[in-house]
Amino acid sequence: MGVHPSAVIEEGAVIGDGCEIGPFCMVGPEVVLGAGVTLKSHVVVTGDTQIGDGTTVFPFAVLGEIPQDLKFGGEKTRLRIGAHNRIREHVTVNTGTAGGGGVTRVGDECLLMAGCHVAHDAQVGNRVIVVNSTAVAGHCVIEDDVIIGGLCGIHQFVRIGQGAIIGALSMVTSDVVPHGLVMGQRGELEGLNLVGLKRRGVARSDITALRAAFMTLKEGEGTIHDRAERLSHETDSDYVRQMVDFILGESDRGLLSPR
Repeated sequence: MGVHPSAVIEEGAVIGDGCEIGPFCMVGPEVVLGAGVTLKSHVVVTGDTQIGDGTTVFPFAVLGEIPQDLKFGGEKTRLRIGAHNRIREHVTVNTGTAGGGGVTRVGDECLLMAGCHVAHDAQVGNRVIVVNSTAVAGHCVIEDDVIIGGLCGIHQFVRIGQGAIIGALSMVTSDVVPHGLVMGQRGELEGLNLVGLKRRGVARSDITALRAAFMTLKEGEGTIHDRAERLSHETDSDYVRQMVDFILGESDRGLLSPR
């Protein structure tokens, strides 16, 4: 075992035979590293985390930190990573939540490329490739031999079947059949974030006004700016006014119009 003098290994950590722990790494007290694990440098492994034999973790990865979930209350949860994985720079993999089963899993022989994220309670199979800057949300199930292209977003609770491939820049919001091919589409404005409005306690009258305003913007006469101008003279809702002001404000980009 080679441990750089600047590395911090807290009491209680279990370090397997032949591990290499590079400069400025931190290994928490509940961590178990299998035989031959390599932490290159500046790696943080914390929480109740186990990493299987022969896995290599590259600089600035953070494994086993608490979930990025507002419902998380500090409960005891876990992260389990299998053998012979390659976890590249700036990857983050969080522990689970009580509501999602309490454990996040990554199988064997996976490649998690730089900057990707695997969220709480995700279940990732074997030989999975997640390309740079892709986010796998909470509770997802990614079966064996899946490839997910760069800059993708996998929505929470989505299942991706074995052998499927997801093209770069895709936003996947529904399950993908095994061996399926998914190609991304440009984002389109489909409707209002009604769930978010309700969660924030917005009055029903304002939600109703927003829905009516959205339909006017979607189906009224003239351009969307023309419709917004008309709404500005007709509404008493601060929420509709906010939407109108945004549409009529200065912008260096085009506006996503309702589909």
